[in-house]
Amino acid sequence: MKAPLRVVVAKPGLDGHDRGAKIIARAFRDAGFEVIYTGIFQTAEMIVRTVLEEDADVLGLSILSGSHLHFAEEICKALKEQAAKEVLVIMGGILPPRDIPKVKDSGVAEVFGPGTPTTAIIDYVRQWDGGR
Repeated sequence: MKAPLRVVVAKPGLDGHDRGAKIIARAFRDAGFEVIYTGIFQTAEMIVRTVLEEDADVLGLSILSGSHLHFAEEICKALKEQAAKEVLVIMGGILPPRDIPKVKDSGVAEVFGPGTPTTAIIDYVRQWDGGR
């Protein structure tokens, strides 16, 4: 039997609105994933360090502050340079439609906007399953 995927849910930057992050963290936990929630006001360095220390398979970023382009680029670049394995990066929040291709070009696999059912996010991650 495979070990459950490890998911880090993080709130980068000065965005203190964490209701959505807590909801998805709980949904992942209830679906059988191992979940590490970093809390609010995290720097890119803190988030990457947590992903590496926890040997996470998935990073879920929740961003409502408008800093999604900066954090997508900085975090995805650092993970590519430092992670010993591929980490699936997904993002939730309110992003202008024109910015979604930009965050995906940085390395974010998928963006889930407000109202996305948690089951759709969980199914997406299960289908990826880290190539295990």
